[in-house]
Amino acid sequence: MRRQQESRRSESMNAARTQNRTLAWAIAAVLAALCIYLAMRILAAGEWLAAGAFLAIAGAGFFVYLSNAAFAYRYLYPGLAAMAVFVLFPLLYTAQIGFTNYSSAHLLSESRARQYLLDQVVPDDSRLMEFSLHADGSEHRIALRPVVDGATGAITHASAPIALKEGIEVAMPRTDAALPPLAKALPLTEVLKHRTALMSARLVMPDGVKLQYTGVREFAPVSPLWSAVDGGGVREAATGTVFLPNRDKGAFESAQGLALQPGFKVGVGFANYARMINDAEFRGPFLSIFTWTVVFAGMTVLFTLAIGMPLAVLLNWESLKYRSIYRTLLFLPYAVPAFISILVFKGLFNQNFGEINTLLNAVFGIRPAWFADPTLAKVMILIVNTWLGYPYVMILCSGLIKSIPADLYEASALAGASPWMNFRRITAPLIIKPLAPLLVTIFAFNFNNFVVIALLTDGRPDHLNTKLPAGTTDILVSYTYRIAFQDSGQNFGLAAAISTVIFFMIALMSFANMKVAKMAAGER
Repeated sequence: MRRQQESRRSESMNAARTQNRTLAWAIAAVLAALCIYLAMRILAAGEWLAAGAFLAIAGAGFFVYLSNAAFAYRYLYPGLAAMAVFVLFPLLYTAQIGFTNYSSAHLLSESRARQYLLDQVVPDDSRLMEFSLHADGSEHRIALRPVVDGATGAITHASAPIALKEGIEVAMPRTDAALPPLAKALPLTEVLKHRTALMSARLVMPDGVKLQYTGVREFAPVSPLWSAVDGGGVREAATGTVFLPNRDKGAFESAQGLALQPGFKVGVGFANYARMINDAEFRGPFLSIFTWTVVFAGMTVLFTLAIGMPLAVLLNWESLKYRSIYRTLLFLPYAVPAFISILVFKGLFNQNFGEINTLLNAVFGIRPAWFADPTLAKVMILIVNTWLGYPYVMILCSGLIKSIPADLYEASALAGASPWMNFRRITAPLIIKPLAPLLVTIFAFNFNNFVVIALLTDGRPDHLNTKLPAGTTDILVSYTYRIAFQDSGQNFGLAAAISTVIFFMIALMSFANMKVAKMAAGER
């Protein structure tokens, strides 16, 4: 009896497992079909890199959760997938753009740029017709009035009731046809609700001429400005000039070298990277900006350390009264949002009305041009960034000083050592090693400190006689932003190449940071 019960229980469990396995595989099949469909849609949009990345991540997910061989990765996969989507894919996508001519003049693919030209039309103003829209139950009727010398005549053509939808052709008989009278014309607000359907509609006149939507209230026959030719090119209707695709430059060009806009995106290999080295007019400002970036980040670390460490030592002095008050006041620059402090300093350094120049004028009779002189602008940036950064170093040093055994200072006091000797022989050697990795981190942060540059000087004053606008106070990240989104023609390809270079620089700094941290931990 017991064996029969156990056998039935075993059969029931096996049946349940089979059902669960069948359900799991059915769900997996549906999800796989959905993933393939989404990948095809992404690929149809021309994003082959995104489609490949999506399939790779989805395929890895199916392998991890459906295979026992990857059971240990089931808890790690969500984090790894998120890292791939939000870190690795943007990095690879940016690097890929760096090998193209992608810019405001080369946004489209070749086929889309060609189609854009072929879609260009010019209306025939001699047969311009003003239209009105009239409700007829759940449907609508279109009426036309001729426009002659800017004056609109009476209704000459009216359609039968139609359902407005995209891509329709509407017959427009004359008003003397046997059609019911028109209702009151709809106001413009109601007409605009049907604008999408009207823009794709074609009104067929009694003589067979088709009118297209050319304005908020107008229809007219149109003539194409361009026609297609063999070889993927276009011909200008007015002159007959043929423009063929130049896939090296990413533009449709005539035999005389005249290029059309818009151009199209093409691969340019290492041209953007080579430009940083070979183009003298670009290399000069770029090297200047790179040098200033390193100086800015390095001097910020030096100045914040020079101010933050002595303050930390001073605030850890037991005999100092009101230490808590001093510590709170000195921490305030770090507590206030940086963008507020930067904008306040921008007003303080104003040449004509700022309090700093007012004080300097009263004492020394000078009004420095902080924003116009490149050297003074850099000095101002360092002053502001030091003000924003020293509290962080002060807090770090305070914490490290607290970890130093007190008996070392007691023994030093018994030996009659001075405070300077304590700092030089005890405090500095014991905190500089654990502080070193943090200083590398501060350097890396300021290497990409976009906010202080953008809000304080916006990179100005500019270098003179440069192909691309470049500021004397720009750092690499602000210069890259300027190239990509501001006054340099939105050259996304060049900006992506510079961003890739910056990434490798920061990666090297991070590697150095880990090495320094490992060395510091090992020596301790």
